[in-house]
Amino acid sequence: MTSEWRHDRIGSALRGENPTVLRRLRAGFAAIGDVQFLPGYSVLLVDDPQVERLSELPRTKRSDFLSDMDALGEAVEHACRRLDPAFRRVNLEILGNTDGFLHAHVWPRFDWEPADLVRMPVWLYPHENWRDAQHALAPRHDPLREEIARELDRLTARG
Repeated sequence: MTSEWRHDRIGSALRGENPTVLRRLRAGFAAIGDVQFLPGYSVLLVDDPQVERLSELPRTKRSDFLSDMDALGEAVEHACRRLDPAFRRVNLEILGNTDGFLHAHVWPRFDWEPADLVRMPVWLYPHENWRDAQHALAPRHDPLREEIARELDRLTARG
C-alpha cells in the first residue's frame, strides 16, 4: 500500500484503506500514530473530513466524539500499563493547528522520558522525533496495536 492515505486520512479510513486504523468507533476512527517515540501514541479521527472543529458537530455527535476520545485514552492507558511498567499517564489533546480536520491526540507518558521533557507537553520534543525512521510506525509495533485494539473492543462492548 502506498502512502497516499496520508493525504486523506479520514477518506482513506472511510474506504478501509488507512493502515493505521485500529477500530471504527461511534464518531470516528481510532488510529495508531505514524510515530511511536512514545509507544502507544494514538489519534482519534472524526468520521467526516469536512469537520474542522468540535463545535461543528451536532451535540450528540460531539458527545460521541468525546466519549470515543475517552475510550481510546483508556485503551492506550491499559495497554501501555500492561506492556511497560514505567507507564505514567495519558495526555489527551484536541489541537488542530496543523491538520485542518477534527482529531484528538492520545499521548502515553513514561518515567523513562528525559527529565527535562517528562513533565512538559509532547510538542517540546525535538522535531527529529517526528521524522526519524527509528520512531516510525513499523511491524514491531504490531503487539502494541493489537493490545490497544483488544482494550478498545473490551471498553466499547460494555457501552
